[in-house]
Amino acid sequence: MQRFLVITGALLVLAGLFWPWISRLPLGRLPRDIHIVQEDFSFHFPVVTSILVSLLLSLLLWIFRR
Repeated sequence: MQRFLVITGALLVLAGLFWPWISRLPLGRLPRDIHIVQEDFSFHFPVVTSILVSLLLSLLLWIFRR
């Protein structure tokens, strides 16, 4: 558990350091992501982004388990 927390903290620090470059990625604004805006209501669901992130994480976990 300690190793997991240290690795998670290190990943969060790295994500914070690289945020100016990460924010330029089109994640959340890909085609087929759902975005509905009305007068008093706004709904955003990144369908394609969620699928891509899931595939990437699955691939990384599969590689590290080998």
